[in-house]
Amino acid sequence: MADTADTRTPAEIEADIRRRREVLAETLDEIGMRVHPKTLVGDAKAKVVSHVDHTLGRAYVQVNRVVSEVRTQFVDAEGAPRVERIVPVALLAVGVVGLLALGVRRRRDQ
Repeated sequence: MADTADTRTPAEIEADIRRRREVLAETLDEIGMRVHPKTLVGDAKAKVVSHVDHTLGRAYVQVNRVVSEVRTQFVDAEGAPRVERIVPVALLAVGVVGLLALGVRRRRDQ
C-alpha cells in the first residue's frame, strides 16, 4: 500500500487554503453576477433584440426579393416600363376602385 501522507508544511497548507478560498470567492462572485436580476434582464433583452434583428433581417430579404420579382414584371432589363403589362393592371385597379366606390355610394343611399 502506498504512503498517502501529506508532506507539505503547515505554511504550504495554509497558502493552499488561502488560494482555494480566493478562487472560491471569485467563483461565488461570478455566480452572483450571473444570477443578479439586472444581469438576467439584460441577457433576456439581448436575446430578444438579437432574435428581432434576425427576424427583421429575414423579412427585409424576403420583401426585397418580392419587390424585385414584381419589378421585373413591369420593367424590362433596360429599365423601361412594360406598357403591355402596366395598362391591364392599371385598368383592373381603376375598375376595382370604381366598384368599391359604387358599393359605398349605394350603402349610403339606402
